[in-house]
Amino acid sequence: MLLCLLGSASGGATDRSDGEVKLKVTATAYNSLPAQTTGNPAVGAWGDRLKPGVKAIAVSRDLLAMGLEPGAEVTIEGLPGRFRVMDKMHRRWQRKIDIYMGNDRDAALEWGKRPVVIRWSGQDS
Repeated sequence: MLLCLLGSASGGATDRSDGEVKLKVTATAYNSLPAQTTGNPAVGAWGDRLKPGVKAIAVSRDLLAMGLEPGAEVTIEGLPGRFRVMDKMHRRWQRKIDIYMGNDRDAALEWGKRPVVIRWSGQDS
């Protein structure tokens, strides 16, 4: 499992409408650098290959329990495109995502930690 570069937990209400889940979370960033993990830095928690350019996120385990499944596509307000859930975080984190930034450590540090709203399709909504 890849480890977080930066982090903290955050609260926020869940909004489910029209089959879409909207949730405010804390977002940090991470890289696939050997110094930032105890395992293979290019492999996510479910065996997905991570490489620079891939739009991926790691999610806190409480988000998995809320229906944000491995492989789900997520939009992150303020960022273009859709991100795929390809990794999970240590169980100590709650309401948190980690945005994959390849090997660009400076970009991850520049992102820092900030609140964002994420959206995904809720299957049981």
